[in-house]
Amino acid sequence: MCIVAVAWQLFDEMPLVLLSNRDEFLQRPTEPLHQWSDQPIYAGRDKKSGGTWLGVHREQQASFYEQNGRWAAVLNYRDGVQASMDERSRGGLVTDFLSSGISPMAFARQISLQDYAGFNLLIGDATQAVVVNNRGHAPTPLYSGLHVISNGQPDDGWFKTEKLRGRLRQEVLPLIAEDDTFAYWQEAAFDVLSDSRQAPADKLPDTGMTNEIEQVLSAIYIEPVAFGEVASDSPTYGTCTQSILTLRKDDNKISRIAADIVSREINTHHLA
Repeated sequence: MCIVAVAWQLFDEMPLVLLSNRDEFLQRPTEPLHQWSDQPIYAGRDKKSGGTWLGVHREQQASFYEQNGRWAAVLNYRDGVQASMDERSRGGLVTDFLSSGISPMAFARQISLQDYAGFNLLIGDATQAVVVNNRGHAPTPLYSGLHVISNGQPDDGWFKTEKLRGRLRQEVLPLIAEDDTFAYWQEAAFDVLSDSRQAPADKLPDTGMTNEIEQVLSAIYIEPVAFGEVASDSPTYGTCTQSILTLRKDDNKISRIAADIVSREINTHHLA
């Protein structure tokens, strides 16, 4: 289901800090973070559909990597409507944007929304960030600030989004303001992403799922859980990857912006 937090234009030397948990069925074949050989993309890869959930533009040249500061993340939209076989992969939205040359807003406006199952898409470069979905949220520029989005509308105040927002404001953003060296605040960020506290029963969203499933999905970090017709001791779903994506100003002659992703695979999530 996933959750993404974006600190946008809050720090002079680091215009973007993005934290993400990817929640997925544990058997879905996935490649970890790497430089793609067939496209100018640095990201993990969904081997089933060929797309990705989070990535940056990066193209290998003879002796260096060229970057243009483009980044993107996609989340599914949870409303009880099942994806159909003829719909395009939502991960293709990320790869299409990272491989294109048009502005984030222009790209968002030309998406054929009806071609995809429900999604929330965040796309940007060093100067503009845009959020759009195909459930009634038109392409909208992000204002400078902290934005936390999960599987509802971008402005929904779910327990998990508000929990992540609060912890980032209290525990991570002050560290970055004090010292933006990645090693200084990395563990604090991953610790916040690993919060597995579930919502109280009276704070569960209503997205068409049963209360039992809503409860499981209400945490920032989803512990391995059995979904579907399987034995209760055989987990099939959970948080699989935790990632931190940053854009940092760079005095390198090749590029003014350096984009980077650090991901942590949750290796304990395996089927028996």
